[in-house]
Amino acid sequence: MEKVVIIGAGPCGLLLAHYLLRRGDRYQVEIYERLGDPTKVALSDSRTIPYSLNERGLGALRPIEGLEEAMQTAGVENWKIVRHKAKGKIQLLPRRQQATVDIDRIRVVKTLLSSLVAMAEGSGRLKLHFNYKCIGVDFPRQTLLLESVSPEATAELQPLLVHYDRLVGADGARSTVRSQFLKTQSFDFEQTRYRSCYKTLFFPSKNDETGYELQPQGFHVWQPEEGITLIAGPQQSGGYVGVIFAPRNRQDILNFQSLTQVKEFFRQYFPEASLLLTDTEAEALVKRPISSQLKIRCSRYHHEDRVLLIGDAAHAVGSSATGQGCNAALEDAQIFARLLDEWEDSWEIALAKFTEERQPDAHALGELDGNIIPISQILFAEFILRERWAKIAHRWFPQLVAPPLRELMNSNTPYAEILNKYRRWVAKVKASNLKFD
Repeated sequence: MEKVVIIGAGPCGLLLAHYLLRRGDRYQVEIYERLGDPTKVALSDSRTIPYSLNERGLGALRPIEGLEEAMQTAGVENWKIVRHKAKGKIQLLPRRQQATVDIDRIRVVKTLLSSLVAMAEGSGRLKLHFNYKCIGVDFPRQTLLLESVSPEATAELQPLLVHYDRLVGADGARSTVRSQFLKTQSFDFEQTRYRSCYKTLFFPSKNDETGYELQPQGFHVWQPEEGITLIAGPQQSGGYVGVIFAPRNRQDILNFQSLTQVKEFFRQYFPEASLLLTDTEAEALVKRPISSQLKIRCSRYHHEDRVLLIGDAAHAVGSSATGQGCNAALEDAQIFARLLDEWEDSWEIALAKFTEERQPDAHALGELDGNIIPISQILFAEFILRERWAKIAHRWFPQLVAPPLRELMNSNTPYAEILNKYRRWVAKVKASNLKFD
């Protein structure tokens, strides 16, 4: 039985563990996660952001019996984006072909984790370790060094040395496993910091005192001025998980010092959302740190026949209204599992094939991300007109006109194919967005 160690208990790491444990007694899976057990953390204290799972992500869950249904139950079916404009006006951008499932990251992880534990129960082939940070990787010796970051850990506690037969780096954009790749030959790596920083927040869907209520089953977007944005996804509980974005060169506006400052910020930029912001959440926003995101591009996602990079560790993109990061990460797990099927668990072949097959789409996603929906208000109006025209024209001339861009992004169409169809538009948006850096 081969021992597969997965660093990172995020969506793609947990889904890959599902696929590996389905393969009889071939693999023993050990997962090490830097954060604590998500089942023991309150939502407001968790590192969570809103996700919109589309056909790409849901399709990756589908081969695991009951997993897609469990995720749909944990989330909210969403058929539209609600764009808030000045003076309380709204613009609806419907998803006519297929709904997405709006859900926050912590619920995705909890759903995958619950299913995984149930699958492995009694087999002894799954070991989960939370509050363990990977601090070193030795490829030649096939070992890892892990440090306990549990609140109960003492300074005298020695790092844990772990041996692996196969290693999966699913440890995010700041991957420790990937950092070891830099010491190997023929590995190129590019890291870009996004133009925006952000803070997360939580708020209800309705203000009982004023009667103000957000339109249900919609992903809400506010962009009061170019570069400042609030997105919010509905949750199964009835509330919303939101993210406030601001340009890095203006990140001080998110550096709140008091409850009064938070309320004034919302009254100025997001007056409708300010009606839903509670004092408790405003106080929490003061304490939450300002976060940033990285875009990651790698020349390969494997090392020899032992190590695999997936998800954000391989090709991180940012959070945006296009919402592809989690969907692409889940798709990674499905693709690698398929390659293990095709090559009868020959990791040497499957790993090389994964890089060969996945790289064009991952690099294309890097170009698409952030360059589909423009920052410019004028160009955004053009985007809406293009989407409406493409919907009508594709219906009449399906061989000549591509489906609308948002529709393609919510399908399982390969990213490289999408980029090829919309390369001119992406280049136009990219050039326009650069003006706001």
